[in-house]
Amino acid sequence: MMTELPLDQVRTLLAVVDEGTFDAAAAALHVTPSAVSQRVKALEQRTGRVLLVRTKPVRPTESGEVVVRFARQLARLERDARAELGMRGDGEPTRVSVAVNADSLSTWFLGALTRVPQEQRLCFELRREDETRTAELLREGRVMAAVTSSSDAVAGCSVRPLGRMRYIAAASPEFAERHLGGPLREALAHAPVMTFDRTDDLQDAFVRRLRRGRGGASAARHSVPTSEGFVEAVAAGLGWGLVPEVQAERLLREGRLVPLAPDRPLDVPLYWQQWKLDSSALAAVAEAVAATASEALRS
Repeated sequence: MMTELPLDQVRTLLAVVDEGTFDAAAAALHVTPSAVSQRVKALEQRTGRVLLVRTKPVRPTESGEVVVRFARQLARLERDARAELGMRGDGEPTRVSVAVNADSLSTWFLGALTRVPQEQRLCFELRREDETRTAELLREGRVMAAVTSSSDAVAGCSVRPLGRMRYIAAASPEFAERHLGGPLREALAHAPVMTFDRTDDLQDAFVRRLRRGRGGASAARHSVPTSEGFVEAVAAGLGWGLVPEVQAERLLREGRLVPLAPDRPLDVPLYWQQWKLDSSALAAVAEAVAATASEALRS
């Protein structure tokens, strides 16, 4: 049985996924497209699995994602080893890729990054994604760590709870007067609503909870794909929405927002998931994130 995964073949597969085509991977690796094709085919024969879907751009199969994640973890370990051996080039920082939801990014997460010791010499590459989908980027090997709403650890990753982000259902006073005069559970099912994007289910979940599992928010919905823009749109009266507590506080004090159900906040649990690697860079980021989350989120 051929149980080893040749490193040149693994790295070639990663290059194809990152570059999108066999020709582009060949240029990046300074080899011929034929050599790239032969390495990928050899790796597929060795594993007994189809690893790539030959589309443009190519995409990894479920088995291919496992190999891609292994390749990225291998590259991370190699960079850490080079750094510890003093082989890191002048000015070459350690790159840490993290998937984080927009509301965390706009409220508390950046503060966590400032707490990472400067001697780590890190460069952060942040991927903004909904907290229900950040784990997918981790599973695909596209990031090393993620703030996620899933407590189920991705294969090869560790998980730790961060706390709960609280959301307040709110609207502008004028909007509430115009659209929300009747019973709230019925009014919210028909009033214009704000969403982050087409996958945002938070407002629907809130309405279903009020209506004991029935229906969701109105089909009349606006989408604003930034956390700050979402809050401003709610305050401007475009629709009602669930606003992070920390962003809502000032607007509630100023009277630009009114709470719709003060006794019914919606709490979203957040978790930190990361690769199970003995990496000082990852460990430093994890500790800074956990410390900041303990201050910013509800326990």
